[in-house]
Amino acid sequence: MPGAKTTGKPSGKPAQQVLFSEALHHNKPASSPAQSPVMPGTEQVTTMDRILQEITAVSRRLERMDTAITLFMTETKSMRLEIAAFQSRVTGLEHCMSTIEDHVNTILDKDQELLFLRSKIIDLEDRSRRDNIHLIGFREHAEGTDTFSFLRSVLPKQTDTAFKTTIGVPESTSSGLKENRRNL
Repeated sequence: MPGAKTTGKPSGKPAQQVLFSEALHHNKPASSPAQSPVMPGTEQVTTMDRILQEITAVSRRLERMDTAITLFMTETKSMRLEIAAFQSRVTGLEHCMSTIEDHVNTILDKDQELLFLRSKIIDLEDRSRRDNIHLIGFREHAEGTDTFSFLRSVLPKQTDTAFKTTIGVPESTSSGLKENRRNL
């Protein structure tokens, strides 16, 4: 083209197109070659220097981004490993928790059973006390094997009373007392 300056590249693009990139970088409108105060031989070097500076700046930004991406990927991998470790720990804790819950339920069942059995023991002790006759002043096992004969012979002597009739105990009670004596 007759009034356009070239950059020296084989494509033969006018200098106006090269300056358009520079204008975008500096937010200035592209100036025509006739208005440019650059000297005829130095315009090509200045434009190439600016392009080289832009390429270098872009290269530095890309290197920083590459470093940041690498760091991000390393941290992400580290976090994945930590999450996997925590996940296995949580799984183990869930298993332990399940086992503990089973043991607690077993203990609660045994506790209920123990309370039931304790109430039965207390009831049996109370019944035993109500069914027993306590004679004070006699040595242990003084009645021998026949409790009724002992009472028939001892009670009148101890009370200084002669019983006109013998002490009578209904047959059903008599057999129950003999059974109680054997259980003692």
